[in-house]
Amino acid sequence: MSYRKTLLAASIVAGLCLSGAINAQDSTQTTASGAKAQEKAEQAKIKQLQAVTVVGIRNSEALSLDTKEAANSHVEVVSAVDIGKLPAKNVADTIAQLPGVNIADAAGAEGGFDEADRASIRGSAPSLTLTTLNGHAVGSGDWFVVGGGGTRSVSYSMFPSEIVSQVVVHKTSEARLLEGGAAGSIDIITRKPLEFAKPFTVEGSVGGVYADLPSKTEPQFNALLNWKNSDNTFGVMAQAFYEKRSLQREGQEILGYSYIPTGSAVATQLGLGAATPGSASTGVFYPNLPGAALFTQTRKRKGGMVDIEWKPLDNLTLNLDSFYSKMDATDYNRNYMLRTRDRLPGDTLSSWNIQNNILTSASIVGQSGLSQGIYDMISRPGESESSQYTTLSADWRATDNLSFKFQGGTTKGTGNTPVQNVMEMDTGYGQGASYAMNGSGSPLGWTLGGTNNAYNPATVGLDWIFGEQDVHVIDKENWFQADGEFDFDNAGSLSSLQFGARYARHTHGSANDVAQGPNFASNVTFSPGATIYPASGGNYPSSFASDLGVSQMPSSIWYWTPSQLAQLNALYANRKVTGDTSSRFYPNGIYSMVERNLAAYMQANFQGDTWGGNFGLRYVSTDENIGYTSASILENDYSGPYMNSAFYPNGWYWNHYKSHYGRLLPSFNLKVNLNQDGSVLARFAASQTLTRQDYGQLAGFVTLTDPVTQGAMGSGSGPNPYLKPLISTNFDASLEWYFAPRGLLSASVYEMDMHNYYDYGAETRSYLNNYLTYGVNNPSHTPIYSNYLVSVPINVNGTLKGVELNWVQPIGEHFGTSVNYTYSNGHSTGGTYLYNADGTLGDNRAAGNRPLFGTSKNTVNLSAFYENNSWNARINYTYRSSFYDGMMSNSGAGMPLLPYWEAGVGYLSFSAGYTLNKHVSFSFDAMNLNNPKLKYYIKGSQAGLGFDKAPEAFYVNGRQYYLTVNFKF
Repeated sequence: MSYRKTLLAASIVAGLCLSGAINAQDSTQTTASGAKAQEKAEQAKIKQLQAVTVVGIRNSEALSLDTKEAANSHVEVVSAVDIGKLPAKNVADTIAQLPGVNIADAAGAEGGFDEADRASIRGSAPSLTLTTLNGHAVGSGDWFVVGGGGTRSVSYSMFPSEIVSQVVVHKTSEARLLEGGAAGSIDIITRKPLEFAKPFTVEGSVGGVYADLPSKTEPQFNALLNWKNSDNTFGVMAQAFYEKRSLQREGQEILGYSYIPTGSAVATQLGLGAATPGSASTGVFYPNLPGAALFTQTRKRKGGMVDIEWKPLDNLTLNLDSFYSKMDATDYNRNYMLRTRDRLPGDTLSSWNIQNNILTSASIVGQSGLSQGIYDMISRPGESESSQYTTLSADWRATDNLSFKFQGGTTKGTGNTPVQNVMEMDTGYGQGASYAMNGSGSPLGWTLGGTNNAYNPATVGLDWIFGEQDVHVIDKENWFQADGEFDFDNAGSLSSLQFGARYARHTHGSANDVAQGPNFASNVTFSPGATIYPASGGNYPSSFASDLGVSQMPSSIWYWTPSQLAQLNALYANRKVTGDTSSRFYPNGIYSMVERNLAAYMQANFQGDTWGGNFGLRYVSTDENIGYTSASILENDYSGPYMNSAFYPNGWYWNHYKSHYGRLLPSFNLKVNLNQDGSVLARFAASQTLTRQDYGQLAGFVTLTDPVTQGAMGSGSGPNPYLKPLISTNFDASLEWYFAPRGLLSASVYEMDMHNYYDYGAETRSYLNNYLTYGVNNPSHTPIYSNYLVSVPINVNGTLKGVELNWVQPIGEHFGTSVNYTYSNGHSTGGTYLYNADGTLGDNRAAGNRPLFGTSKNTVNLSAFYENNSWNARINYTYRSSFYDGMMSNSGAGMPLLPYWEAGVGYLSFSAGYTLNKHVSFSFDAMNLNNPKLKYYIKGSQAGLGFDKAPEAFYVNGRQYYLTVNFKF
């Protein structure tokens, strides 16, 4: 094993140049244990191998493995050259190949896209994984902010892979690490000016990306400039990036399921009575609004970072680091739908089929004056998200044994939807329609009579104008922390003592929301036959949905262009925001949250000849102030009533819920060498972690589906400010065999016992019924209130346990492979929700008896590479099995939220590179080569409904190809 140890020393040499990971904040730092004997041994090896330079995939992979081996806690590592050679365009793509890491292609119920956006550890939800940059928090936003709320998970689409030196995934906790990740934390470490080998370095890349669905090529640019003086005491690094790409997603969406009501025309025709005595439901359900969904978007990710590093004294280093990234995400979403939601119960059917309590097919007879289709066109110009931070730090070695690090900073993330231009049209007046389901794994086929490829005034009329405006979610934190470490000389097994404290003030909220509607004072016309609307401006692609496998769907569907929608909304939408009662200010869409977090820790590190580890305690104290709106006084601390909103003409109130909690969190890590040469290691870890609930669960938006008849019950979802923080007790054990240079065989088992996890319950609330109050049958707009069954998160308990297997195998001098597999089994228990199978308020049913959010039972990663002095190539395949993705609003009024799942999906990617000389190289990356089909389905039985599994959505995003020229001087 001597060659492997030689490679370890060589890797450390490269790591000093490549990685900012080796600092006092990272558990992968060899000196983090403070073991002087180990430090001296490593320094001696470095002196023997000063001439060795580590470059390329093979040796960078060795650096990652040896950094993992040296850590006293359980970590996974990706190093800089790995990142440069992986088929990856953001950090989430980069770490997707690590064992126990899952990536998600979206932040919520908006459906999946073509770029990894969230990362999680060991099958847990992304919100249970803490993401930090250089050890500190980072504010993050989402471009899709309407109808949701904030999440504590970080949008990885903000971080191009080029900014990274190393990524460290902490699977076990330490007292010195920032709290917030029940499942673990991911630390993204950027480069520092004094780490570069040369006094002056210029790096950059110029290229383009071609997306095959929109058939567009867009530019990509990245540049880095680094200078440091000859004494290596002062350096400046500046980096900039601009990356544009076109996105097109083609899909089919089904917006929930409704029951056929007793006494309706269809119930009578089908001979269906009440499911239970006194029930309003027949117990038979049908799909709501199956539609052809076309989403197009232009994403421009631009930004950069500046880092200034100065060593005014040999024992003092100052660092000023600033980063900014913004993604412009203007998009246009079209959904051409079959109007089953509010038409089918009163329709006449010529044929039908019922299976498993679902009306799986129906042929609907056309009726004069009634439309069978509904069409949403939603343009969102200027939609964007951003992330930024600025930190100032000082590393001071006060004595040979005592060192300190002081850091202060600010970070901010935003999500912006300034405008939504919307038209919702009724289509297919007087026309017949049909649909036929094809099981839970395939899209359904459907038809709508009449003209679908051009706007026809005779068969199309305005249904509504909706869309919230001027929404800006802001996530911000200011913090200061001080860390110290005292190294013990000749103190036996105790090698060092680490200690520190941190204070942070975190704010999150959305202060404004304007809900537009039709302007009845204008000549806006709802009935068909009007000529005030323009001719159609475009059509769906002729090949639309050809990759979905749908049997039948309208083709070449017409649409208005974004500019036409803007003109229509300017004429016919009501966006008035004033202080009077006609204001369109929407109180349900605003909230605020302030957290004051104080933490202090002490951690003892110990080291023996064949073992090492640490034990620590971290105390966390949080003061929380949540502000939210309501139609009534719910808290002792409130203000109002305010009368400047048409949505609450009788007044609305701003309520404050204040709480405090504190927790002492222990952590323990132990590493033992099991053989003489240290190639076989055993690890054990135990800890408690605290994770604060998502912002959207505590204080997010309230979203409502209005009942269309007076006296009926609506539905919706909202937050719960009374949620308690999640406390998780974690155990981890692993066995690692470093059997060869670049070779590893390992197995790990883990378990998380979670108290105060969350799932969804329901309660009845009263709100203004927008549909009836502002409907055409209520010209005086007399306020009409309805009861709504509102789903809210409640505390439950949960467990998560699993196994990880990892095999990294070198093959000869130029080849290598890696295979890893993760099994996760998570489940929640406890809690109640209050509704019957037909969605009405009623008996108690156990909530939380579901798998945990985000838990795929099986995750597999396969990778193989080739590399010589000129060429390199790598192919990767990642698969994760189905997982519970969250709750979706049901467009059927009076229905609860529906648990939706994403089916198992795999991603195939490939990269290749050619090095022309030491200054110029070329790279080619192909993402989503297998054109994965994203499938979503709901489990009605998990919501108390009378059916099990039914389709919800299907999407394809196509393939993306990147060609890049890289230069370095």
